[in-house]
Amino acid sequence: SLRQISQRTISTASRRQLENRVPEKQKLFQEDNGLPVYLKGGVMDGLLYRVTMGLTVFGGVYAVYELLVASMPKKQK
Repeated sequence: SLRQISQRTISTASRRQLENRVPEKQKLFQEDNGLPVYLKGGVMDGLLYRVTMGLTVFGGVYAVYELLVASMPKKQK
């Protein structure tokens, strides 16, 4: 019984192999359409790029602000 189950699992797993999509992706990323490689993946790549750039700019501005606040002497009462 256990042997039949293990054989059945192995035989059905080999039939459900994933399709090789590497050639499709190679064609997509090697296409000369003027886009940088980090945006060739579609809408989600563009969204991820914009979110990353927004967080980077915000973090840079916030770091400069905190440095300016830290460099100012506190007023004595």
